[in-house]
Amino acid sequence: MATKPRDSLTYSEPIATGEVTIDAGPEQVYRLVSDPVAMSECTEELRKARWIRGATEARVGNWFAGSNRNGLRRWVTHAEIVEAEPGRRFAYRVRTPFFVPISRWEYDIVPEGDGSRLTVTNWLRVPPWFVPLAILITGEPDRAGTNRANIATTLQRVKARLEGREWHR
Repeated sequence: MATKPRDSLTYSEPIATGEVTIDAGPEQVYRLVSDPVAMSECTEELRKARWIRGATEARVGNWFAGSNRNGLRRWVTHAEIVEAEPGRRFAYRVRTPFFVPISRWEYDIVPEGDGSRLTVTNWLRVPPWFVPLAILITGEPDRAGTNRANIATTLQRVKARLEGREWHR
């Protein structure tokens, strides 16, 4: 599914989601997914993250910056943590450095047997007027398809990392 035209965007439904079962407890899963610096090693487009505005940990109201890459294209985002429940849920909203909303990401963790089930959900929050610019900046006209594929890849890397298996970006 390609990114919808400007006049038909809806924000009531997520554009991408994925889940995986991991042989690691909810607290261990949360420690990784709530650390954007560590998560940038597992993700596809987010290549580097750093805490900003004096933040050093995952707390509601704290911010981090992301350096993103898709092929030769590069861009920076800023994200504000909006939910941080250790062992259960981590969520943040992403915007451009010049205050244009981009997306919302949620990581839900539930115990499953001796491990956990991790679900990632992504909502598009780009204003319709910014969609053509976002496509130009990222080089990606199919944001929903790209995010679904990237979530699947990230979840497999997170699983491998937490289960102590070798993995590569």
